[in-house]
Amino acid sequence: MTKNQLFVAKISLAFLWVFTGLTSLIFAPEIGYEILKSGGVAGLLADFCVVGGALADIFLGLWVLSNKYQRLCFYVQVGIILIFTLLLTIIAPTFWLHPFGPVTKNIPIIVLIWATYSDND
Repeated sequence: MTKNQLFVAKISLAFLWVFTGLTSLIFAPEIGYEILKSGGVAGLLADFCVVGGALADIFLGLWVLSNKYQRLCFYVQVGIILIFTLLLTIIAPTFWLHPFGPVTKNIPIIVLIWATYSDND
């Protein structure tokens, strides 16, 4: 990857994390609550999951831009994607078949993260 491609990849990843976090926190938190409710998660635990997940996403987006502890950032991003994918698979497995691919998109995102950070060693 060239330096310009690496820069664009990191900006894209940061945008994805920050925008997803803002969407979950501000623009459409009801979607997260609906998904959690379908899995039997409600009340304070649902609040913790929605707000905590949103803040984690925003933090990761800013971390990607910081260029600090990049190997750890790589592992944390992939770990969070895998955890969210597992949880969504348990709570709402039909999302694997959703036409907009909210779960299946995780596979190419993990590949992009890997390509970005493997080129950065």
